[in-house]
Amino acid sequence: MLTPTQIRQITALVHREVVPATGCTEPAAVALTVAYAAAQTTAGPRSIEVLLSGNMLKNAMGVGIPGTGTFGIPIAIALGAILAAPDKQLELLDSFTDDELHRAQKMIESGCIHIGLKEGDDIDRLYVEVLLTDTEGRVSTAVIQATHTGLTSLTYDGEDRFVATDRTPCTKCPEQKTEEETIALNFDLVYEYALHAPLDELNFIYEAAQLNKRASEFSFTHSYGHNLGKLINSDLGRRYLGDSPLTQMLAYTSSACDARMDGAPVTVMSNSGSGNQGISSMLPVLTFAEEQGADREKTTRAIMLSSLLVIYVKQLLGRLSCLCGMVVSGIGSACAITYLMGGTKEQSIGAVKNMIGNVSGMICDGAKPSCSLKASTGVSSALISALLSMQGHVVTATEGIVDEDIDICIANLADLGRDGMAQADLKVLKIMTSKGQHHHA
Repeated sequence: MLTPTQIRQITALVHREVVPATGCTEPAAVALTVAYAAAQTTAGPRSIEVLLSGNMLKNAMGVGIPGTGTFGIPIAIALGAILAAPDKQLELLDSFTDDELHRAQKMIESGCIHIGLKEGDDIDRLYVEVLLTDTEGRVSTAVIQATHTGLTSLTYDGEDRFVATDRTPCTKCPEQKTEEETIALNFDLVYEYALHAPLDELNFIYEAAQLNKRASEFSFTHSYGHNLGKLINSDLGRRYLGDSPLTQMLAYTSSACDARMDGAPVTVMSNSGSGNQGISSMLPVLTFAEEQGADREKTTRAIMLSSLLVIYVKQLLGRLSCLCGMVVSGIGSACAITYLMGGTKEQSIGAVKNMIGNVSGMICDGAKPSCSLKASTGVSSALISALLSMQGHVVTATEGIVDEDIDICIANLADLGRDGMAQADLKVLKIMTSKGQHHHA
């Protein structure tokens, strides 16, 4: 049984990790850091230098910025400087006028924006540093690290404007009292909370999933990214893939990713700093529940089971790694789908082991439109993993990185993604940043 304190801590944790985000969270975090620096001064910027960790650079390079028709980091920096509204947090890029966009484009053309890699072994994988010099020659600096809104330093004209605490208070989050110390999750806590915590504590996750579903529906009627969701629902898709619960799960999930990665003006509920993770941990589960005719409570508990399991894996893995987030959200989905099928706790554990025994090597090569393809891989694997477990077939502890103990199993996956794939991460970044150079050699 969970104690009231554990329920309170887990509820606070989920509210911190499942938050709205417009556009990809990495460019949004870059824009937010610039906005913090820009808000310190009333003079306009003369130059803006932005230093990013390798993982931030990788995840912000190829992604569309909502409402701009543009990709990448410079437009996020310019808009952050012009909007200068850090109180909007990750929804900073939600709304701007044509005039503000025009000014941002002019700022990029002026050549005052400089982007570099923050070197050093001890740099957090999520790290943004901004040095903004205003037209009066004064410098304001801001640093966000560890989380997408984690402001750790803010100065203006050599004077500290911010005392670093464990985290920045979020103006839009529920009240944060002394329950601030983060509870370390394990599988039992995740399962117990999702299935037995008071429904009132969980209802918001159902609404969060509905928001993500609206992003899918928006995408169905527009053209974004690689249009994978639309393909699955098209005559061609139905001819070869059929029309089944799986194709509906694939269509809704990949459609929302199509829109989000290509800069559609949609807000989604993110999970652990990733909108795609929020989409792909909730939508397969919501769609499957609707296909099965599950009631609201069972659907809500299933979405929470998936979402909280993702938060648990990410606690061990870290915000950004070389392991594709679709593997993590697929683990959440597989567990929750098993529950929706009437599976036992043991069968849900089996589905997680099947996922870890299958797609644990999928690499992250940045946030970009093709993430929707990876989402479809995660969702397909999740349903197969759940079905196999329901039939009593589970990847055993003698196979690969799977362990008898589910928590060790998840720790093995996190260890592989966090440390084992570090070299692959550097190689991916090197390939991405040197593209085009060898063609002209």
